[in-house]
Amino acid sequence: MSTNRVHFVDVFAQGKYTGNQLAVVRDASNLATDEMLAFTRETNFSEATFVESADATVGGYDVRIFDPAEEIPFAGHPTLGTAFVIREYLRDDRPEEVVLDLGVGQIPVWVEDHDGEETYWMRQIQPTFDDEFSPELFADILGLDTADIDDSHPIRLVSTGLPTVVVPLTSLDAVQRAETQPEPYYDRLIDDYGNLNVLVFAPETVEDNDLHVRVFADCSGVPEDPATGSSNGCLAAYLVEHDYLDTDEIAVTVEQGYEMDRPSLLHLRAASSPDGIDVEVGGRVSPVLDGRLE
Repeated sequence: MSTNRVHFVDVFAQGKYTGNQLAVVRDASNLATDEMLAFTRETNFSEATFVESADATVGGYDVRIFDPAEEIPFAGHPTLGTAFVIREYLRDDRPEEVVLDLGVGQIPVWVEDHDGEETYWMRQIQPTFDDEFSPELFADILGLDTADIDDSHPIRLVSTGLPTVVVPLTSLDAVQRAETQPEPYYDRLIDDYGNLNVLVFAPETVEDNDLHVRVFADCSGVPEDPATGSSNGCLAAYLVEHDYLDTDEIAVTVEQGYEMDRPSLLHLRAASSPDGIDVEVGGRVSPVLDGRLE
């Protein structure tokens, strides 16, 4: 009988069975890399994480993250969900902060009260800003008209550990109509830049939030993601870098996953600093299942 405990949690959730699903495997140092990848594919979730031991090393917990295609150095909802599992199930003292050792380095996660509920927050690494893209290219990639793309702000490749192309659209309707087109998506984007996410957003929303977002990651086996902390961290940095909200400090709530019937809420904070742009992303975590690997 395996000793590996497994927890399913919903992250950036408004309640159980909302948000983004995550599987967290404990004491996973006995598992080979190919077993971790196979388990991730078995769950049919966008990611799974593997906590290498029950104890922290050098101030943090060694954690590996996989999507259905490969091991990745960072992802948002896996970071928050894994910190929740460590705090609730590995630690007796339920510390206010948990540090994860990930491929991008150490990521701190802490807990704040938000509207009477515990909200988990992470500080992402400093963002980098790379290429800009034409509206014509992304109209083709997303199956939209160029008029659907907000040309007052650039389409930009941003990374806080996992690269994302941030695409501003003009309306909620345009966001809802967006759909990646395989030929231009692979031939004119992924072949040149490798695996990355595409985030589309607009200031028009379904509910009383600030922005409506969708994220596509077909190249990683995730045609659409219901809640994407890494890409929304890139969005937070983008909003500050390009003065989208006419301020160098933002605190917004993003809705995602509505088109998938997995409504999710992500809280974004970002501000200019001497080091660049400081990015924090927060959300609630809901436990769903506790079991063991056979």
